[in-house]
Amino acid sequence: MSESHSHSSTTTVLITGGNKGLGKEAARRLGALGWRVFLGARDEARGRRAGEELAAEGADVTFVPLDVTSDESVAAAVRTVGASTDRLDVLINNAGITGPLVGPEDTTAQHLVPVLDVNVLGPVRVTHAFLPLLRAGHDPRVVMVSSGSGSLTVMTNPERKESSFPHLMYPPSKAALNMITTQYAKAIPGIRFNLADPGFTATDLNRHQGTQTVTEGTDAIIELATTSPGPTGRYRDREGSVPW
Repeated sequence: MSESHSHSSTTTVLITGGNKGLGKEAARRLGALGWRVFLGARDEARGRRAGEELAAEGADVTFVPLDVTSDESVAAAVRTVGASTDRLDVLINNAGITGPLVGPEDTTAQHLVPVLDVNVLGPVRVTHAFLPLLRAGHDPRVVMVSSGSGSLTVMTNPERKESSFPHLMYPPSKAALNMITTQYAKAIPGIRFNLADPGFTATDLNRHQGTQTVTEGTDAIIELATTSPGPTGRYRDREGSVPW
């Protein structure tokens, strides 16, 4: 059987920010399930190294250069993925940044620009560009990697530790991503759009101070990516639903 036909029944997934942390762990776990993984990363050297490490474990991984802040890079990624598959079953918009740890009183509008570009505009760029391949997929689904800090309910609950760290960049970017995802879910019923809150996971975004492993942090991502058929417009962590 030719390679193009051998993948006809294999689930395909593209993961942005796949060279480290949650993205790399999601790639490892889905690769272990036999999925065909397109590992997107802005840093080519790190992306290729991550892909080689996962391939050495037996995963079917293809590195895709992908800077979510660049229309040109996203368009090139579509061409790269489209050259080796006629469809994309799952898209995991994982790439994200926190922005500098600056208090609200010292935050300027310019501080928000790069964070919103990666965390909000990035998923829109990638999703829009990959819609044709997603529409050709088997039960296509998009998983947006959000955060509990994107929940207005969580962030206004003094009993939640997230609420004790005011920050004008990261939480608003995730709240915006949450709203964008609900709108996609309403507007495009043929594709399922859901939000995963990884929880407080040890990654370089929090200088590895998180209390969960990356495996625990990817539980909600994997659950939403692999459940088929399944819901749309949901916001969940590894325990269940997260309040809006």
